[in-house]
Amino acid sequence: MGKIFLSPSQPFDLDLTLCCGQAFRWDRIGEWWYGVVANQPFKVRQKGNIVEFENVDSGFLEKHFRLGDDLPSILKQIAKDKHAEEAVKALNGLRILRQDPWECLISYICATYKNISAIKQMLSNLSQKFGEKRVFENMVFYTFPTPEKLAKASLQELASCGLGYRAKYVAETAKKVANGGFALEELKMKPFEEAREMLLTLPGIGPKVADCILLFSLERLEAFPVDVWIKRIITKYYANYFEGEFVRRISLKKSLTKAEYEKLSFFGRKYFGSFAGYAQEYLFHYERLKAGKAKSRSSFSL
Repeated sequence: MGKIFLSPSQPFDLDLTLCCGQAFRWDRIGEWWYGVVANQPFKVRQKGNIVEFENVDSGFLEKHFRLGDDLPSILKQIAKDKHAEEAVKALNGLRILRQDPWECLISYICATYKNISAIKQMLSNLSQKFGEKRVFENMVFYTFPTPEKLAKASLQELASCGLGYRAKYVAETAKKVANGGFALEELKMKPFEEAREMLLTLPGIGPKVADCILLFSLERLEAFPVDVWIKRIITKYYANYFEGEFVRRISLKKSLTKAEYEKLSFFGRKYFGSFAGYAQEYLFHYERLKAGKAKSRSSFSL
């Protein structure tokens, strides 16, 4: 069993990081979290300042969980007001994952207009049908399917995984990536706006999905995705930064126009700065916890 001894000056909370809605292929069994990352099934748990793990090495774990991020410095930068301070205090230790760009891309295409349990089921179905089987601790896991595998799948096969209208988007995007028509990894080297615009050319990707992919897999910690929870937070706590009529209008709407979305997302990036993505995740999860829509720390205690 491998171990990482965490520095007291660099907080990390495994439970908060894995249950805050940023990734969908993790399951907790007893006191262990089991996941498949980069085709490798492994397990991890935290006991105080010790992270224990099996079937991967410490470097892999440190990279995936972004243990190199200077979290106190980041949180200091985003705690710009009373509400953000409350979220930071409540969720101290939550870190943004460094996800695989391809899996993240397909995951968030599937995530549109679905709750977390439905997204998890879709991705599990896709992996079982098109991924490769792995056995770890006498349990069966599946790797996430490659672009080539999904590119060859029929729409009927994809739809049978519960994708609905998303099947077409997944198929078309997989074909683009598989034939070299879209260099996903290269987006990490592009300026933020250019990378975002390139993602928006893919089928099924709107501004929110693009921002999620940028934040969770392409090293763009300034990305600020806006969903119904973030819209609610902005109109509740940051309304004074916008015109009254704009706030009233978006408060009454279920979905945002592209212009309305861009206005809110730009505000988040400008207000919170280069780590706006961390602010987004802390505010998002804190609001869901207060509404009883997410698990708290205490719910994981044994």
